[in-house]
Amino acid sequence: MPTDPVLLDNLTLEQSSVVANNAMNRGRGLSGVNSYARELGFDPYEMLAERLRTDPTAEVTWIDVCCGSGRALLEAEQRFDREFPTADVRIIGLDLVDFFLNKPRTPRLRLLTTSATIWTPPREADLVTCVHGLHYIGDKLALIEAMTSWLVPHGLFAADFDPAEIRRANGSPVAEAVAESLRAAGLTYDRRRIHGHGRPRFTATYLGADPTAGPGYTGQPSVASYYDW
Repeated sequence: MPTDPVLLDNLTLEQSSVVANNAMNRGRGLSGVNSYARELGFDPYEMLAERLRTDPTAEVTWIDVCCGSGRALLEAEQRFDREFPTADVRIIGLDLVDFFLNKPRTPRLRLLTTSATIWTPPREADLVTCVHGLHYIGDKLALIEAMTSWLVPHGLFAADFDPAEIRRANGSPVAEAVAESLRAAGLTYDRRRIHGHGRPRFTATYLGADPTAGPGYTGQPSVASYYDW
């Protein structure tokens, strides 16, 4: 007879082998076959570069949560340095594990080893991304709320997301209610991706997370998050 999962709080969860790993999001570059552009459906650099082409005096900020090795951000730093050497650009990458490919070359890029669940940004962002990171987060809904709150008005949020990883207290799925909350906030959920400018508020109380839930749609281990909805 199946037993109820043991639910972990965020601190304990982040110390588990499923979450504190060095294999997640390690090889993705900015563009190409295995890239952010492919996963997100647009090129983050080109999106921000277009704003600078329109207004060279603009402040541009990109925050990437669960950035892995930071390869895509390091590539973006290099391109901004080459194509917009005097522009006010800030790129911030967050990851729980210090496994970055290289150190930043300029002050424009910061690669931080920290939990996204407790971090606050130094300024609002034009773009906030999370490529296959939410699979490893405990309170996924709170982090979605937080990440969308970091945006400037009409800033863009884009993240991979599997609503099947959200469960009610009894383990039953709650995917449709999650999708409805996203739609009500003006966000879209399509092709396993959240995309848009809205700021959702979820009417749910986080209960804890199960890192033994098994693989998600990526085939990699993921975390099931439980809520009193």
